[in-house]
Amino acid sequence: MDFLHRFAVPNPSIAIYASMVAIGLTVVAIFAGLTYFKKWGYLWREWLTTVDHKRIGIMYLISALIMLFRGGVDAIMMRAQLAVPENKLMDAQHYNEVFSTHGVIMLLFMAMPFIFAFMNYLVPLQIGARDVAFPRLNALSFWLFFFGAMLLNISFVVGGSPDAGWTSYFPLAGNELSPSVGTNYYMFAIQISGLGSLMTGINMITTIIKMRAPSMTLMKMPMFTWSTLVANLIIVTVFPVLTVALAMGSMDRLFGTHFFSTTNGGMDMLWANLFWVWGHPEVYILVLPAFGLYSEIISTFAGRNLYGYKSMVASMVIISALSCLVWAHHFFTMGQGPTANSFFSITTMAISVPTGVKMFNWLFTLWKGKIRFTVPMLYSIGFIPLFVIGGMTGVMLAMSAADYQYHNTMFLVAHFHNVIIPGVVFAMLAGLTYYWPKMFGFMLNERIGKWAFWLLSIGFCLAFFPMYITGLDGQARRMYTYSEATGYGALNMVSFVGAGIMAISFAIIVYNVYYSVRYSPRNISADPWDARSLEWSTHTPVPEYNFAITPNVASSQAFWDTKKKGHQLFSGELEKIHMPNNSGIPFIMGAIFFVWGFSFIFSLWIPAIISTIAILACLVLRSFEVDHGRYISVKEIEETEIKLRGVN
Repeated sequence: MDFLHRFAVPNPSIAIYASMVAIGLTVVAIFAGLTYFKKWGYLWREWLTTVDHKRIGIMYLISALIMLFRGGVDAIMMRAQLAVPENKLMDAQHYNEVFSTHGVIMLLFMAMPFIFAFMNYLVPLQIGARDVAFPRLNALSFWLFFFGAMLLNISFVVGGSPDAGWTSYFPLAGNELSPSVGTNYYMFAIQISGLGSLMTGINMITTIIKMRAPSMTLMKMPMFTWSTLVANLIIVTVFPVLTVALAMGSMDRLFGTHFFSTTNGGMDMLWANLFWVWGHPEVYILVLPAFGLYSEIISTFAGRNLYGYKSMVASMVIISALSCLVWAHHFFTMGQGPTANSFFSITTMAISVPTGVKMFNWLFTLWKGKIRFTVPMLYSIGFIPLFVIGGMTGVMLAMSAADYQYHNTMFLVAHFHNVIIPGVVFAMLAGLTYYWPKMFGFMLNERIGKWAFWLLSIGFCLAFFPMYITGLDGQARRMYTYSEATGYGALNMVSFVGAGIMAISFAIIVYNVYYSVRYSPRNISADPWDARSLEWSTHTPVPEYNFAITPNVASSQAFWDTKKKGHQLFSGELEKIHMPNNSGIPFIMGAIFFVWGFSFIFSLWIPAIISTIAILACLVLRSFEVDHGRYISVKEIEETEIKLRGVN
């Protein structure tokens, strides 16, 4: 019975058992559908073993959308709990688990794969490459992310979810105050997916530095590729810090070490420092690629070259450097002293300067442009005022003395969401709509998309602006209830209504996908938006090899040069193209890592040892494997090009 108790069996919650049944039925339905339609072979050949950057990007995208709705359910539950005073919908423990899981899922298992989806799909196309530098490593990166995400998600029904917040501060995350395995899930799920993120960082940097078309210098790269390069430089700088912190935290919980304990020489603030050395640059890992997407979209739909290309690049580099010098602003209320507080206050405020440069560059791009108010453009324009409001409240929080008032209140929650939702979620939805025809061969319905945009924007303002007021009035964050005497009830109800409107907008986005799959025409061109950068110059659907002939690039607006200035983008003779072979090892290793993490979470040492050996065996097998890839012949290329020219 003690053994079963670790797995939360039996569980007092009927909802847990209902979730178990729902998950079980979903798995059975998927297996039954694949078997009935005889798709197992197709699934294995085309998706589970693929190393094609485009398919991996689409798998990241699908995973991110699923996690968006998973994290969104948590958000609705929290707003419902706080909608009225002294609500009994959730108890304190359940609320702790919900807000902890919400933060982890939205930042690490929704936002990160969303940006990786666009990085994977677009970067090789934007630089004239045929794949990423390390295709198998790219596949392994995805499967480590995917199985890490699945590992965290099963915590809800097997053992219990993390309950120490998304920051998992010690000693709250130690065994004494978090005796369940929930925090173990946190440590190992993020560790596994974080390894995948680090591999992606190395892969993307190598791809951009070494695989650009011969004529593409760094200062001819599209802005999204620049943002990807800078974001991945941050990834390889700070993700090793998170890896070390998670390893130390895991050893504290499993093996009784005292890195982060308050006794026996440990230091709980060590965790806080290591976490935020990674955690604050993480925000810019998410936001910078979003800025890159906005740059591509605004330039396209304003009908103008991006204003201030060099200053945009410089501002991103400056932001990336400053992002690693601000982490201790999270400790203004922890007694650092005036010198440290002043330094980190100044560096935090300084980030607003290069960010402001970008804002003015986007506005100057719009100035005198022939603006087309498409769905991607609406998200991009809506982002500007909303993000500026979030940025201004960030400057307020950067004042160390004032932060004593703001820090542990709903004001901070409002600020963070005011930055992340317009700065990241709006960008992802804009990019999703913008690149959907390139990915899938048809466009999403514009009218339905505009309904979703306006509802999301209105719902966002209603959901988070009241939190500024209640926060300034003293409502503490992370509290699962409050008394009627506080007077917070009315504004919290407004927030709940806003969250409900946001949920409706996401439901409309899902309906838009369904509607467009059924009714949108498929006879669209490869360039339905009259776009400017290189990815739109290839066919739709994009062939496996991306470009039959390596493009000759003249500027960051290479495709626009071809259309408007007569630049010859593709010249030369067709040659056979080398491509990598598919491999099942990345998927198998991801599955083994899942077992490895689960075994450590529950201290199942025999399966842990076996899975560790299996991981090493996969590495050894790969090191001795002889696989030189394959060639696509000139004849095959010609046949494909003729076919795709007919489609386009």
